[in-house]
Amino acid sequence: QETFGFDRYLNQIFYKDPAWRAVRDHVIIRDNGCDLAMPDREIHSKILVHHMNPITQEDILNRSEFILDPEYLICTIKNTHDAIHYGDDDLLLKDPIERSKNDTCPWRR
Repeated sequence: QETFGFDRYLNQIFYKDPAWRAVRDHVIIRDNGCDLAMPDREIHSKILVHHMNPITQEDILNRSEFILDPEYLICTIKNTHDAIHYGDDDLLLKDPIERSKNDTCPWRR
């Protein structure tokens, strides 16, 4: 579902609001700056704070209770955020491949 379309200016105003910035800082500290608050996924780039429940125009206009509630927010990197929004698992971080002796040399197995 399209979130804002031509009324995207509403969420841009919201994301500059001091109340949002304060709760955003709180969530980053709470999650230790880790992707999806997972301790082994420290974020070393821009941190996005994601609304787990998609927000609507009405939520912003009516100041719905959950848009500033940390219980509904989580830290992500851009790829994780996009994977959530677009349902593309390929964007998610993968665990490192476990290597074994001679795994890149097929004739030495």
